[in-house]
Amino acid sequence: MSGGFPKLETLPDVEAVEATALADRLDAPDVFGVLKAAAERYADRTAIIDLAEPDDPSQDRRWTYREAFEQITRAANALWAAGQGKPVGYLLPNRAETHFVLWGAAAGVGAAPVNPLLSAEVVCEILEAAEAGCLVTTAPGTPLYDTAKAASEALGGLPLLCMGAGESLEAEMDRQPAEALAFDPGEDPHRIAAYFHTGGTTGAPKLAQQTRANQAAMAWMLRYTLDLGPDDVVLTGLPLFHANAAILTGLAPLSAGSTLVLGGEEGFRNKALMRGFWDVVERYQVTVFSGVPTIFSSLLDQPVSDQDLSSLRYGVVGAAPMPVSVIEAFEARTGIKILELYGMTESTCVSTCNPRDGECKVGSIGMRLAYHDVKIAIVDEKGDFVRDAGVDEAGLVCLRGPTVIPGYKQEERNAGAFFDDGWLNSGDLGRMDADGYIWLTGRAKDLIIRGGHNIDPSLIEEALAAREDVELAAAVGQPDIYAGEVPVAYVTLREGAHESEAALMAYAKTAVAERPAAPKAVRILDQMPVTAVGKIFKPRLREHATECAVRAALEEAGLAGVTARATTDKQRGLIVTLYGVTPENAPAVARALEGFSLTWERA
Repeated sequence: MSGGFPKLETLPDVEAVEATALADRLDAPDVFGVLKAAAERYADRTAIIDLAEPDDPSQDRRWTYREAFEQITRAANALWAAGQGKPVGYLLPNRAETHFVLWGAAAGVGAAPVNPLLSAEVVCEILEAAEAGCLVTTAPGTPLYDTAKAASEALGGLPLLCMGAGESLEAEMDRQPAEALAFDPGEDPHRIAAYFHTGGTTGAPKLAQQTRANQAAMAWMLRYTLDLGPDDVVLTGLPLFHANAAILTGLAPLSAGSTLVLGGEEGFRNKALMRGFWDVVERYQVTVFSGVPTIFSSLLDQPVSDQDLSSLRYGVVGAAPMPVSVIEAFEARTGIKILELYGMTESTCVSTCNPRDGECKVGSIGMRLAYHDVKIAIVDEKGDFVRDAGVDEAGLVCLRGPTVIPGYKQEERNAGAFFDDGWLNSGDLGRMDADGYIWLTGRAKDLIIRGGHNIDPSLIEEALAAREDVELAAAVGQPDIYAGEVPVAYVTLREGAHESEAALMAYAKTAVAERPAAPKAVRILDQMPVTAVGKIFKPRLREHATECAVRAALEEAGLAGVTARATTDKQRGLIVTLYGVTPENAPAVARALEGFSLTWERA
């Protein structure tokens, strides 16, 4: 075992670990202290390998633990002065320097990571909500700099610090001491280390406040859960504005003495990385990698030839439901075990995981992490807690523990987010079986998760509602074989309007500020489904969207005689019932639908 942790097979093993207080297991109570301890313990080991060009190893850049921590310390000192006591925003690609900025800011004023794909207008809104004191971005002449410059100007001249050879931030870092912090960060481990924007992007961004203690605890819990240690090489291609990449394939391996391999500035969005993925695994002897379901689906199109993959212990998948068929196909084709996990930015990253050494119940999200509590709650129609659910009884997934955030930066966002005794309302529906495995059955909240990218439906709805001819607009997720789900929109038109679906689609592509949120379809309804009190009833829209997706897949497979009806079962979630399935066409039906993450059955 890489980290030397005991085998993790059943919940009692986790409970045995909890006999020792988590505080006694941590190297330090705060994230900067955790990184400092790792630098002292693994000083000359390779901490980061940055693949500037994933298919050209001669372009690799490397840092030892000593060198990386010196850069983090220099960044902390430079950003403390630049932020003037306020959080530091950053709009950066996946680079080693992004880690230096993130953890340097976490040591002092706190980081406010921003999605590089967002428009300048939305970037401005996030920075304003974070009350950022400055913004770190790439060098002049780059697209990200142009976006950052526009946001800076909109905020009245927010100071910009640029990364690049000889640019302002590096020059300032070079002037700073590398051996210690030049300021007093205080001893409060509950000081905010990062403000991650979550739940999509709207005019009122939701910023999850992760404390230094949250991140330190999460690092140890992931080290234990994944058995990370100095023999591990962890490959990451997920974006560093997101907690998954920052914590799961960032802070956790860096706290364990592992080597972190960054898959280039664009990460998994770079086709060169995906084409040469197995070559990268062989070249760097990767032991663990993490991705969203779409990444694993894409890798099925990259055949393993004569590459030596014996170093790989497992792949980790989260952020969205993974189709069982993809898991089975991936494991059969590569021989690599997949660990499904679940978490939220609000729980710092991960809350549950299938055990690395024990039984993985495919389709579940595994069991709770050590020192983390998970329960299923029954709530009333107002969303208030009523009681704990029984075994296999569907309810609301609730989380509690040292990694759960103290709240959102905007106080109004905390309403309904927490129950008594520190329980976080995840907004997800699920059930827990007799063995402690948790199964998601749906989402109480309306987030659309496209390939791991969180999309707030109101972003689409507000754009379409601004159209003069549109009376009502609602956006939901439609099942998709590649992305897990894609956004689609439903609208009703005002009396006398003659707007077409094609015209609304064209409008939405330009009006929706976040490119991944642009709907894949806009459907005009005669009447919007609503509840008794007049609220739009989205479950019916999700059912309709699911029927559309299934029907299209069946027709593409030449199975036009098979029809589908989607319904929502309280216990099992969304179910698709198929009509017209015969012994003769059943194999073709199964092949047509095997990539979807949904449950279907014959009539």
